[in-house]
Amino acid sequence: MTAASVARPVPADPVARRAWDVAATVTDPEIPVLTIEDLGVLRSVSVDDDGRAVHVELTPTYSGCPAMDAMRDDVVLALTHAGYDEVDVHMVLAPAWTTDWMSDEGKQKLRTYGIQAPSGHAPARDAGPVRLQLAVKCPRCDSLNTRELARFGSTSCKALYECRDCLEPFDYFKVL
Repeated sequence: MTAASVARPVPADPVARRAWDVAATVTDPEIPVLTIEDLGVLRSVSVDDDGRAVHVELTPTYSGCPAMDAMRDDVVLALTHAGYDEVDVHMVLAPAWTTDWMSDEGKQKLRTYGIQAPSGHAPARDAGPVRLQLAVKCPRCDSLNTRELARFGSTSCKALYECRDCLEPFDYFKVL
């Protein structure tokens, strides 16, 4: 099974789909233009037979992501506000999150926000040597004349880059 084949696990059941749609409105506290659905962090939503209890699974972008507590609390708040009596949110670490799970719309939102979206696909976990990225495109002027300033940017999942043409610094969301 490839990462792309598990990227959008939206429930087919209309009752669970309604709960999914509510949970999918929660935004990432570090990048507020992205929803947890855009990120691919929202993994599953199910509703008990009585329709009052919701079970949600989230996969963090990495196991130490400090935003996960806020995301969990925001999912509970959104679903409780939508009328669900009981909301359980569980963090699921396997399979590990990958940037392949990000939606194309989410990647476009990142670029518009000034963060270059990950390019390419994450290598398979057992694929052997990892390919190096040769250039990162500037999200402001689309130049490939950029350089990495710091491997870790404003968060661990981003690197800090600078465009040598427009001279603007920008975050690059790493391929994971």
